[in-house]
Amino acid sequence: MTRRALVIGIDDYSIAPLVGCVNDARAMAEVLGRNHDGSPNFDVRLLTAPPRTINRSDLKRAVERLFESPADVALLYFSGHGTENNLGGFVVTQDAKSYDEGVSLNDVLTFSNKSLAREVVVILDSCHSGALGEIPALSNTNTQLREGVSILTASRSSEAAIETGGMGLFTSLVVAALEGGAADNLGYVKLPSVYSYVDESLGPWDQRPLLKAHVATLVPLRLARPRVDVTILRRLPEWFATPDAKFPLDSSYEPDAEPHHEDKEEVFGLLQKCRAAHLVEPIGEIHMYYAAMNNKACALTPLGRHYWRLANEGRI
Repeated sequence: MTRRALVIGIDDYSIAPLVGCVNDARAMAEVLGRNHDGSPNFDVRLLTAPPRTINRSDLKRAVERLFESPADVALLYFSGHGTENNLGGFVVTQDAKSYDEGVSLNDVLTFSNKSLAREVVVILDSCHSGALGEIPALSNTNTQLREGVSILTASRSSEAAIETGGMGLFTSLVVAALEGGAADNLGYVKLPSVYSYVDESLGPWDQRPLLKAHVATLVPLRLARPRVDVTILRRLPEWFATPDAKFPLDSSYEPDAEPHHEDKEEVFGLLQKCRAAHLVEPIGEIHMYYAAMNNKACALTPLGRHYWRLANEGRI
């Protein structure tokens, strides 16, 4: 599987220099480059200023190269200044001048739509980044996101993007989401869950992230540590004959009770892991311990029934 990522951070502007964008880019490159277990994820090309200079033509060519050849996923990340005028939005390069500020978001959208990559992801942490997808070209009904293109921006087209603690606020949340904050029970982190994590972390007076997508398949951006090992999830149909079945418990499952039943205690420990992941819940008790000691039962939650079906159908 071919997964490419172009990650760009620019601090070194002659006017209004920034302090967190290079840190943003390095953090994104690190988290995208490897999954939680150390296996390769994206093949990342990192461009930062400093130490290099990133001018308009350099950035435009780099974006074009990212998208011009086939890949399963091509991801563009940019952290730096953004601006907007009556021609649309721009990611700003170091050689910016009035009405020629950098690479237009119109060009980014065009490269994305024409990309030979099956899935395209664009993540922008810059002021006015929400203009991507709202540029004048989109008033033409023939211009839209092609299937497979997703865009996540730090703010609306009218808003600034905030730096805090040496990083962009938006990027710090995206990195945390990719590290596992937005992972599902299998450990997969997908763009809508990243957006949800960022959105829920920001208050009503903060910048508002935007997600725009035209996709038929949600492609994982990273594999984080699963909340429950997949070998445990595959055993759900073993313990619950149907999604609505109840698993009867008694004191023999609880390790503190005598005599010990190692097989039952092992199963109870796995069910407790499922409980921690909101897949299983005790019936008539707050804790699994009391359900066992009081001869009650446990059952699958709605989320647990979802994973039961996946396991039962051999899809995990």
